[in-house]
Amino acid sequence: MDQVFGQLINGEWIDSGEQSANINPSDISETVGQMASATEAQVADAIAAARAAQPGWEAVKLEEKKNMLYAIGQELIDRCDEIGTILSREEGKPFAEGRGETFRAGEFYQYYAAECLRQIGESAASVRPGIHIDITREALGVVGLITPWNFPIAIAAWKMGPALAYGNTVVLKPSEVTPATAHLLGEVLHKHLPPGVFNMVQGDGKIGAALSSGKIDGVSFTGSVSTGRKIAASAIQNMARIQCEMGSKNPILVMDDADMDVVIAGCTHGAFGASGQKCTASSRLMLHEKIHDEFVEKFVKAAEAKKVGHALAEGTELGPVVSEDQMNKVMSYMDLAVEEGCELVTGGNRLERDTQGYYLAPTIYTNSTNDMRVNREEIFGPVTCIQKVSSYEEGLEKVNDTEFGLAASIMTTSLKHARHFSRNAKFGATLVNLPTAGLDYHVPFGGRNASSYGPREQGEHAKDFYTIMKTSYTNPG
Repeated sequence: MDQVFGQLINGEWIDSGEQSANINPSDISETVGQMASATEAQVADAIAAARAAQPGWEAVKLEEKKNMLYAIGQELIDRCDEIGTILSREEGKPFAEGRGETFRAGEFYQYYAAECLRQIGESAASVRPGIHIDITREALGVVGLITPWNFPIAIAAWKMGPALAYGNTVVLKPSEVTPATAHLLGEVLHKHLPPGVFNMVQGDGKIGAALSSGKIDGVSFTGSVSTGRKIAASAIQNMARIQCEMGSKNPILVMDDADMDVVIAGCTHGAFGASGQKCTASSRLMLHEKIHDEFVEKFVKAAEAKKVGHALAEGTELGPVVSEDQMNKVMSYMDLAVEEGCELVTGGNRLERDTQGYYLAPTIYTNSTNDMRVNREEIFGPVTCIQKVSSYEEGLEKVNDTEFGLAASIMTTSLKHARHFSRNAKFGATLVNLPTAGLDYHVPFGGRNASSYGPREQGEHAKDFYTIMKTSYTNPG
């Protein structure tokens, strides 16, 4: 009988409710388990449990809190093979990536375990004689975390780590596509935390909507722009604090002086890593016309050399996309690219493998322009579109011509262009001779424009979302 992945509310597991099959995208004949959907009443119960537990959790001694978070991180690291296997089975990323993501999630908890002891306030002199001022931070309260399927344990970790470290209690709504990974994470947290500090409700978008509209103090969301706007509009009705990390169309500008080996490696990883299913994917490539043809020839060879296969098969570099719906969406954009006038140079099709899964070939289009929908809308698959530019200035203009603004990269050996790009690309992260990404957990992560709303995630800057500043005046008398 399939395992059921349900709710964790106030320290109690609940597996009743309407169930849906959790399909392995590498082999659609296999189910990983069954997800039991929460009800709106259960969402309210989870919020109430978090509310009741929050004062006690905030009052826990910092050393004890640090030890709990560190133990969570260590268990994730110790179990990264086991959890990484489940993650890869239900999400489709190669085992090395699933294992690595789980290991990194453990590191997030251990980083924020240390942050428990770095909560240091400020003092200030008053303009009035004899008055002392203290500036401190307190927990926001109860936070709802709504996380996606593409990095189901890492994104939950980089939200939950600071939330817990700064004294908040949590209600997590993970993606309905990856309930097994969420369940395993819940088991670890349940083992190390007091009841009610961490709660989890499984289900589709209706459950996320119930959480964001509930009596919570903040909601942190990662997902699409359209959903993020709905979450924000719902949460603001209760004056909850809002943090949304959403989509992007991340560019790499390749100059004619760039090291071609560095360029090909970076663009291949940026475009096709995680099968393109990440908000930092390099989906727009701007190539200087002088190196365009050489790049395309080598890039096509690199893409075609990628081994696409079962997530758990040895040597797999690209797994399937996560679901049939996602596959159909990506393939509709493949058709659209041709309709809009792009030239398909490789890929553009579904692949057959030993097991029936949602396998797509790495896909490259040339002759694209910035006004095409395939360069304006997030595809979220192993697809990238190439444009020609005649100069650095034209390239930078095209880079910034987007409603998004998460990550942008330039490939060049020119310090002049590298420095100018870093200052003038209108993105939350800029990179030089690297693919578009955001991997370091101790520095802020986030974008501009439609890519992000609210304070940054990760590093010590996470406290700007998860804490409230208090200014205290004292007259010693």
